[in-house]
Amino acid sequence: MGRDFRFHPSEGFVCRRCKRTVNEESYGTRQRNHCPLCLWSLHVDEKPGDRRSTCRSLMEPIGVWVKRDGEWAIIHRCTVCGTLRTNRVAGDDSPWAMMSLAAKPLARPPFPLET
Repeated sequence: MGRDFRFHPSEGFVCRRCKRTVNEESYGTRQRNHCPLCLWSLHVDEKPGDRRSTCRSLMEPIGVWVKRDGEWAIIHRCTVCGTLRTNRVAGDDSPWAMMSLAAKPLARPPFPLET
């Protein structure tokens, strides 16, 4: 699964999740590997930017975290091998998708809200 990923640094890529064309370069990122619309990624790196992972599977956005300097990052989990990675938020990432991801724990808490 996932071996049909076509990545051309100068051309960008087509998101395997939502099928939209994604420009490689954007403000705030140097190694784009997530879709700015659906926020899904691909497991392409072992270290940021090296493109050496052989997995190449989809990575689901499972959360966000805020770094000490206030910058947001997306937490991705590989749907095949379970690897966790973080990706800097890019300048063209959908604010609605980011807020939806950030609100996910509030909409589905791990404990009952009724008392």
